[in-house]
Amino acid sequence: MSNDDDIGADEQVTAAQAGLATVEVPSLATLEAAEVQPWTVLCVDDEPSILSALRRVLRAEGCRLLIAQGGVEALAILATESVDVVVSDMRMPGMDGAQLLARVREEWPGTARILLTGYADMDATIAAINNGQIYRYIHKPWDEHELRLTVRQAAERQQLERERVRLQDLTQQQNQALQELNVALEARVAERTAELSVANERLKRNYLTVIRTFSGLLELRGGVLAGHGKRVGDLARRMGVALELPTEQIQDLFVAGLLHDLGFTAIPENVLTVAQMLLGPAEMNAYRRHPVLAAQALMALDDMQGVIPMVRGHHERFDGKGFPDRLMGTDIPLGARILAVVDHYDDLLHGHITGKPLKPDQAKSLLQRGAGEQFDPDLLALLLRLTDEQPTQYPLKEVAARELKPGMVIGRDLKTAENVVLLAVGQVLSAGLIQRIQRYEEREGSPVILWIRDGQPSKAAAPGRTAPNAR
Repeated sequence: MSNDDDIGADEQVTAAQAGLATVEVPSLATLEAAEVQPWTVLCVDDEPSILSALRRVLRAEGCRLLIAQGGVEALAILATESVDVVVSDMRMPGMDGAQLLARVREEWPGTARILLTGYADMDATIAAINNGQIYRYIHKPWDEHELRLTVRQAAERQQLERERVRLQDLTQQQNQALQELNVALEARVAERTAELSVANERLKRNYLTVIRTFSGLLELRGGVLAGHGKRVGDLARRMGVALELPTEQIQDLFVAGLLHDLGFTAIPENVLTVAQMLLGPAEMNAYRRHPVLAAQALMALDDMQGVIPMVRGHHERFDGKGFPDRLMGTDIPLGARILAVVDHYDDLLHGHITGKPLKPDQAKSLLQRGAGEQFDPDLLALLLRLTDEQPTQYPLKEVAARELKPGMVIGRDLKTAENVVLLAVGQVLSAGLIQRIQRYEEREGSPVILWIRDGQPSKAAAPGRTAPNAR
């Protein structure tokens, strides 16, 4: 127990010492955990002997002690110092403990409040509890162990609460930072995705341009190859669109149409200049090798793996009597079955099979004889329907190379004197492509005139009439 008689003369606090007095007494716990800041206790009493006794009792807690000899002085200290616990006597002149702790609760709610009171002060204690919402009240004379324990628990509770608030704020800040980072990352991903999409589209265009260029090189041999690959590719692509095939498969179908006769580059010229029906056994054996040779030439290219089965199988027959693998029915890849009927149709129109070009109606009549035997009947019916439709035509105008503008669309193939396709129908002109066309014109030393689409498309004119701007 402690009372005024327990206070030694050497522990008296004089009026001169009143005000802000700081005592820092490191405890063993503080030394063992130096990173933890000691908590601060403000003791308030108008009697210096009581303040001295409080200081002696709390010295073992290793806390930082502040003292004040009245409510006004205590409020002044609280305005400048961070305090964990206020321990205030009840009876003080001017502002009593209940009033002080009510002010503390109002202005510094994060500070724990402990009231020292006598048994005769119960009404005031109840007021302090109600108005100041004190953490605990302790009767005088106090039990030293209880006092230390109460102050320690109050301080730890306040520190834990402040740490909770700090961690909560830190978590909110980190969450906000993460949200901002996520937004930035999403924006960057979207930006990068757009860049990759543009790059991918450029690669696709370049890929098809290279394929078209390579197909044009095949046409340098002339004869049956001149324009054949492009016509087969265009019609095969139309059939793929009509069948609602995936975009990648439609592109493979178009490429396969352009390159399906790649194997002819290894076939003797005398085989290519003779109609198929007029070939002898040796020439026919050489002719039958070209699908395999084309597939072998494309085998090492990753982007051609979807094209190879179409190229290899475009001479297979629906009844299993074709070459090179004698596949039957739907065992023949769909793209190969499409190419088979399109290739044969174009060969009939240009005399590659009979030696004499046929009119469309004549070619279609011959094709129909092979329905279910040579050709997939459903695909043959689709080809007949598509070729019966009047093709879409655009009004065209002639534009000199120097007058070209980005965004213009090629209306007719631009070919060299050797009939090699430089630019295909539907090619959209870019600034870079226009520059290359103009440089080509300078190197060749002759003007380059292009047919450019001019206006909205229309159906082709009826037979016997000439479509506008057609030449």
